[in-house]
Formats: sequence, structure tokens, C-alpha cells
Amino acid sequence: MSQLTFAEAEYEGKKRTTRREKFLQRMDELIPWEKLERQLARKYSKGKVGRKPYPLPVMLRVHVMQLLYNLSDPAMEDALYEIESMRRFAGLRVSDNLPDETTILNFRHFLERHKFGQRLFDTIQSHLESQGLKLQEGSIVDATIIAAPSSTKNQKGERDPEMHQVKKGNEWHFGMKMHVAVDESLGLIHSLTTTPAHVHEITQVDQLLHGEEERVWGDAGYQGIEKRPEHEDRNVDWFIAMRPGRRAQLAGSDPLSRVEKSKASVRAKVEHCFHRIKRQFGYNKVRYRGLAKNTNRLYLLAGFTNLLRAEPYMTT
Repeated sequence: MSQLTFAEAEYEGKKRTTRREKFLQRMDELIPWEKLERQLARKYSKGKVGRKPYPLPVMLRVHVMQLLYNLSDPAMEDALYEIESMRRFAGLRVSDNLPDETTILNFRHFLERHKFGQRLFDTIQSHLESQGLKLQEGSIVDATIIAAPSSTKNQKGERDPEMHQVKKGNEWHFGMKMHVAVDESLGLIHSLTTTPAHVHEITQVDQLLHGEEERVWGDAGYQGIEKRPEHEDRNVDWFIAMRPGRRAQLAGSDPLSRVEKSKASVRAKVEHCFHRIKRQFGYNKVRYRGLAKNTNRLYLLAGFTNLLRAEPYMTT
């Protein structure tokens, strides 16, 4: 047995468990590590040529922490040197040869190059289905804007060409838009697409629905969706919110007002998902240029969101 370092000895003797430790332990129990590693192992370097790569389980855990805490590559390297609970989550010791920022960057590029974000999201979905959490007969559709830097003070002197500006209310926003469909019963994300911010959410619904819905819920931005040609053969009931101006004219005792409140209570489930991704995981601004890299990251964050939302219903 190797000798404890001073940092490890101090960590063992501390008096309380921190919130970070509790959260990492919670995620360690929820994430189906073996299933994710099997997906990645097919493409991960075996080290037959060049320097021996870091073990796949270590790099996967480092990448997961980077997403959970929205850390840059240099910040993730610093965290591994400074924070004992993060080293333990990754299965590392301070005396080990810890991954540097370039290694962390290369692993992220490996995931992006092979589009593993969606594949790992699908793996998590299959894991949840094996726990008995299957999709029900209804979906909630919604979209949220994720901001991007609008400044042109960069090397190319231009804004990201894959992002766009859009006016929402009386304010202009520049960035991308994440479109999701969420199960009406459990509030789990089952589909996700991304577009520049100016693309209307109504255009993405056909790609979001899984095809077995009997009910679809949406806010007032989806008004008129049942008339679109791509939904002509779709046999579903559309529960779309009224326009805010018309809703404001309803009296509190009006039966339609109670119907709108009922619709809003169902749609609230999708807002819980956005809250986790944009507030808890801190992804209210894009981390990278272009849609592809950010989409890869959002798929993984959606998977982690589903694991946390499904936690009370999971058997193991």
C-alpha cells in the first residue's frame, strides 16, 4: 500500500463532507460508466504507436467533471492539482502524472470528432429505459437561447458565423438556440436539436417528436403548428398556450383561464431541464465557436440532466 501524501492525510481528517463531494458521489452512482466506456473504447487509442494514452476511465471522468462545473481546459488541469475530491472522483492521486490541459483538450476533440455526444446521450437513454423509465404518450416542446460573444475583437475580427441575432421582447440576443422535447410524465429530455438563434422553434418540432405521442404541449410560440404540412398525418392533440395578450383578457373565473393554468403546469417540466443545463451546469453562454462543438456538449449535459431527474425513480 502506497504512503499517504500530506494532502490526502489532511483530506482524510476533515470534519465534514462538502457539497462538491456529495454531488460528485451522487453523479458517480448515477452515471452508467461501464456502458459509456464501452461506447468510447471502440475508437479510443490503444497506445500501439507513440506515447501511452491515459486510461479511458480516467479521461472520461475528468471530462464529466469539466462539464458538470463548466471549466475550461486550463481550469480543469488546475482543479486536478488543487482539489482532492476531484482527483478522487477521477481515480487519481496528487503524486500521479496528472493530465495537462492539452491532454484534456485532445480528449474533448476526440469526442467531438466522432460525435460521441449524441451516442453517449442515447446510451444514457437506453440505461434509463432498462430501469423501467420508458417514454409516455405525450411530449413537451420548447426552446431556449444560449448566448454567444457578440464582440468582433478577436483574431478574425468577426462574430461567429454560425451564430445569429434575434429579438425577443424588446431585447436583442446573439447566439444559438437549443430545441428540446421532454416526456410529459417524467420530464426527461428525449430529443434535442440546435440552430442559430433566429431560427423559429416551430420549424424543429418534426425532428423532436418520437412519433408515438398522443399529446404535444408547447408555449404560445408554437401557435399554428397543427397547420404545418409536416404534421398533416400526425394524429395528436395539440395543447398550445394562448397568446399572452389574449390570456391577459381572461377573467380569473373563466374556464379557459383554468385550462391555461393546467397547460402551464405541464410545460413547467421543460423549464426544470433548462434550469439544470443553464444554471446548475452553468451553460448559459456557449463555450466554443460553431454549433457542432456546443451541440456535442449539450447532448452530454442533457444526459446528466435526465439522470438527476430520474434519480427518484431508478431501482439501482
